Amino acid sequence: MTGRTVQGDGGDGIRTFRFPVDRSVCGVGMQVARMGDHTWHTDAPLHRVHRIDFHVVMLFAGGPVRHMIDFAEYEAGAGDLLWIRPGQVHRFTRTSEYRGTVLTMQPGFLPRATVEATGLYRYDQPPLLHPDPAQLGALRAGLGQLQREYEDITLPLSLHTAVLRHSLTAFLLRLAHLAASSAEAARQQADTTFTLFRDAVEKGFATNHSVSAYADALGYSRRTLVRAVRAATGETPKGFIDKRVVLEAKRLLAHTDLPIGRVGVAVGFPDAANFSKFFQLHTGLTPVGFRAELR
Repeated sequence: MTGRTVQGDGGDGIRTFRFPVDRSVCGVGMQVARMGDHTWHTDAPLHRVHRIDFHVVMLFAGGPVRHMIDFAEYEAGAGDLLWIRPGQVHRFTRTSEYRGTVLTMQPGFLPRATVEATGLYRYDQPPLLHPDPAQLGALRAGLGQLQREYEDITLPLSLHTAVLRHSLTAFLLRLAHLAASSAEAARQQADTTFTLFRDAVEKGFATNHSVSAYADALGYSRRTLVRAVRAATGETPKGFIDKRVVLEAKRLLAHTDLPIGRVGVAVGFPDAANFSKFFQLHTGLTPVGFRAELR
């Protein structure tokens, strides 16, 4: 497809591609096509980061496919969907073979009530969706029906557009339900993951400061742990561990007369100099200075 391009918002230099309504059947505000037959624009280097001002839903028939959305990498397989919303930046992977069906939709094609009901602008929901067999069957059927209606130009334009809006709404309602369910499941998983991590840190912070070691012990990938801890606390796993170590060090410095070196050993620093550097980095005071301020 061809179309106009503009520079990215905020002067970030990322090219923004408009929805090419002139290439749609009958000029309607949506398109459905096979991925192999579909590109955003003939002059678009899709393997580079770019922004779109329209919705994209890709239903994959094969995989794995790696795709970057808002600087996070996602891996999709057969039966998975990727939902990219207006304003998000993304990038195709040259080495991935994109097979399946792609739906694009111009903002404003659906009425406001439908937009709200389908959560079209819920940027907090995950872009990668994994429907179960029943959900996938319904989504495939809905998308197939939408594609048939899109390619059927026997109706007058006003009726053709009305039918497309109804078919698109039905598909998006199913997709929105899947997205909302996936987001809730992800939150529950994040809560469980963080709770297990928090408990493990409480037991092991005096000897274990390694994020990878905690991830391995809990059976999670480092990326999963990072997402869970960030969702629960707003900080990284490393930051969470360090805060717990600093808290314990402060307690020992304030309430005991242990030498500085012994305090360091008690929180996992056999070398007193390394403990002092760590403590000062996180508090702005040396251990000696911290203790002196309290006494």
